Amino acid sequence: MELVMVGLGRMGMNMLERLARDGHTVYGFDTSPEKAAEVTQRGGVPVSDLGEAAAKFTQPTKIFWIMVPQGKPVDDTIAKLKAVLSPGDIIIDGGNSYFKDTVRRGGELEAAGLHYIDCGTSGGVWGLKEGYCLMMGGDEASVKIAEPIFKTLAPENGYVYTGASGSGHYVKMVHNGIEYGMLQSYGEGFDILHASEYKLDLTAIASAWRFGSVVRSWLLDLLVIAFKNDNNLEHIRGYVEDSGEGRWTIQEAIDHNVPAPVITASLYERFHSRENESFAAKVIASLRNEFGGHAVKASDANIGDATGSGSASVNEGTSSSAANQIQPGDKASVAAEKIGARNA
Repeated sequence: MELVMVGLGRMGMNMLERLARDGHTVYGFDTSPEKAAEVTQRGGVPVSDLGEAAAKFTQPTKIFWIMVPQGKPVDDTIAKLKAVLSPGDIIIDGGNSYFKDTVRRGGELEAAGLHYIDCGTSGGVWGLKEGYCLMMGGDEASVKIAEPIFKTLAPENGYVYTGASGSGHYVKMVHNGIEYGMLQSYGEGFDILHASEYKLDLTAIASAWRFGSVVRSWLLDLLVIAFKNDNNLEHIRGYVEDSGEGRWTIQEAIDHNVPAPVITASLYERFHSRENESFAAKVIASLRNEFGGHAVKASDANIGDATGSGSASVNEGTSSSAANQIQPGDKASVAAEKIGARNA
């Protein structure tokens, strides 16, 4: 099948490669022309403008998959595509667009005779190898036409048609809200372990929990990788961004009178991370970097914190000092003495 991938960032370029490997003809377009060589290297066909891309199709339905930041970049891209597409052609928005924007765009494109599929996409930088979980909303007949693309991008059983326009992005929004709570829980748990009197091997503990434990998950697999790369996360700042989906999820919970205290608190903790450093925030920041390639801040006294003070502090309870920790092999009497000293 032929398609154009518009927007060749971390995910877009990897998706292009995964599709090309499976025999699809993928035309790659990005506003940065220097990416053309990488498109060729990854198995795609570089194009210099959207009109050129549209002219290359030999199949009756032209399909453009856009992977650009939500908001105005999506609207601007769609406006350009409307000038080169014909009735019956398909636009797939694989980014994290706000579902209400998606509904508006779907209606506008339907009036123009075009089909708009909103495709929530999860998988981050690991999608090239592991595949992407896909959640598609929009016209069901158009989803069927594009299904060979979804089958290639997703692992087995890893994609779902969610219903009417906007539903794919809605489901992905809630998915990311759940992710906020899971990350916060892991962060807080390992913060407690890190602050303990016991000198605990966090890498070994996280690794053991991956097998048989009820808290095992892919996130835990990624945390083991993060710990192996930086045992106490000393080279990463506990500064956690949010990209919007958590806020939208909480607003939906408010609008529907659904209590969502965990997701709400996890968003507020991200705000808190930008003022004070904690080991929990380091865990969350490192996990976001592992699964999504999200930027992290180095732990460097020359890098200002969120308040612009020029330094980062560490909460007292999460100090990395091991001077009074219970060491592996300490006798019970030593452990009791150290715990007693804390409780005195």
